[in-house]
Amino acid sequence: MTTYVALLHSIVLAPGRRVIMSELRDMSSSLGYQNPRTLVSTGNIVFETRSSPIGDIESRLEQAFRARFGKPVDIIVREGEAWRTLARANPFPDGDGSQVILRVMRKPLDQTVLATLQTYAQPSHRLAVVGGDLWIDFAGKPSEWKLLSALTTKRMGVGTLRNWNTVRGLAEMVTQGSVI
Repeated sequence: MTTYVALLHSIVLAPGRRVIMSELRDMSSSLGYQNPRTLVSTGNIVFETRSSPIGDIESRLEQAFRARFGKPVDIIVREGEAWRTLARANPFPDGDGSQVILRVMRKPLDQTVLATLQTYAQPSHRLAVVGGDLWIDFAGKPSEWKLLSALTTKRMGVGTLRNWNTVRGLAEMVTQGSVI
């Protein structure tokens, strides 16, 4: 069995209606995924299944989500060991856990995106592309900076944001196999 991490782009279904993590675990179980577990209410799920192409798992999860919740959502999947590698590669480990943000990408970014994003960044921001994913140290609340508005799917492709605390928590779940 292989461990996978799945990240939902959004867990908001409608105003006042969010995906409940137990429903997400039930959906994963209905697909035959074993030991589904979630990290608080972050729209992430860790599970085990036979090794399969990432695109196939993403497609199955997205179809199941749409059927169950009536809304399409992009879901990014990484193999568990790849997630642990991603977490170890944080270029800003000295940053605040809620202010260091990772944009996990379906298709890898190249380094040229940094020049474009720098036009939106403040001097205190640090940016890096590592393994095709974008790391940002906002050095403050991300919601207060215009850089956040530049991180759209239209500009960058399919991806989803997670803070360092969540990235680290998921890496621990993959390592320990524990339910949080």
